[in-house]
Amino acid sequence: MHMKFLNLFLFLFCLNLFSQNIKSIQLRPLQENNFAAIVPLGTVLELSFDDLEADSKDYQYKIEHMTHDWQSSRLSSSQYIDGFDQNTIIDVTNSFNTLQSYSHYTVQIPNINTVITKSGNYLLSVLNSYDELIFTRRFVLYENATTVGVSVERSRNTKTLNTQQTVQFSVNHPNITINNPNQEINVVILKNNNWNEKITNIQPTFFKPNQLLYTYTNKTNFWGGNEYFYFDNKFIRNSSLNVVKVVKEDIYHHYLYPFTYNQNREYKYNPDINGQFVVRTLEADDSKTEADYALMHFSILVDEPFADKDLFVYGAFNDFSITQENKMQYHSKEKMYTGEILLKQGFYNYTFATLDTNGHLNTNDVNGTFYQTENEYTVIIYYKPFGSFYERVIGIGSGYFNQND
Repeated sequence: MHMKFLNLFLFLFCLNLFSQNIKSIQLRPLQENNFAAIVPLGTVLELSFDDLEADSKDYQYKIEHMTHDWQSSRLSSSQYIDGFDQNTIIDVTNSFNTLQSYSHYTVQIPNINTVITKSGNYLLSVLNSYDELIFTRRFVLYENATTVGVSVERSRNTKTLNTQQTVQFSVNHPNITINNPNQEINVVILKNNNWNEKITNIQPTFFKPNQLLYTYTNKTNFWGGNEYFYFDNKFIRNSSLNVVKVVKEDIYHHYLYPFTYNQNREYKYNPDINGQFVVRTLEADDSKTEADYALMHFSILVDEPFADKDLFVYGAFNDFSITQENKMQYHSKEKMYTGEILLKQGFYNYTFATLDTNGHLNTNDVNGTFYQTENEYTVIIYYKPFGSFYERVIGIGSGYFNQND
């Protein structure tokens, strides 16, 4: 597991060399405040991103069908796409009236050149004119062929009673014949639309006619974590929600209120959007091309650095990745960690994550983990009957923890 994470870290680091000028990547449905790229087959997803070099480069998108564990499937592109699996992104607009110049790219899928015909996991890659990989994003297209009921409860394990949550669910399949669930069905439980936080390789605990039950008490436990921190810098020139100071240089610098580390931190409810972000500005008409960028300054007050661990700002702003850009540095004299990340104006959720020498990522060291935390869990059902060449996604279920239940 540690080796897999180290390989992933190296892969992401290499991607970062190519994509250090690529910002504000979003792959979402068109509905407002819908952040999950897990949608019914046929739903329009929009990919958008900014290139800070602002020279209107030629970029292409490429779509590949994947297995439930994100390996290339056996299908050729003609078997899951009507049209072309690789095309140039032609919708390019330059920023207007911003200190930080950028080119804004947008493409919707499906489109006249690319229509996806099968459900499943898909990897969307963006390539430059030299066919070099710039970045990737995952999305899932599903069929409403089953009904998936999901419940989220407080952990029943006495050791994790106050720190974990248990996900249980059922799959009702009256219109799908499942002869051998252990071989034909794969399940992924996803926390807060973050593919770094998932549980796989689980089998049904009970079988009923046209129903599979997954009622584990430990195997489907997640750390509750804590509510995300947030800021809103929709006003670029003035301090606003959790922005304590604004300095204008070649670009704007926004300083956030420092977080004081407390290892005995207690849970306090705070509404969040589970690590996601929304680009917006109240000082222009079109946030896509008129929102400016600010260098966000993060800080944590702590007497000693975390032993043998690096510290990172963590969130969907960079697809929950670990890179040099979101790494924080400790300053012994000031007894604080600081970090700087260039971000487009908007409302952002974030937290802090540690990475130890074994490559283990931990999002609970700084902010704690509590059973009360409101998290969203998505259960994805993959179906590959005997003789089939690919996995269909035949159902999706969602559940939230509610401590009042």
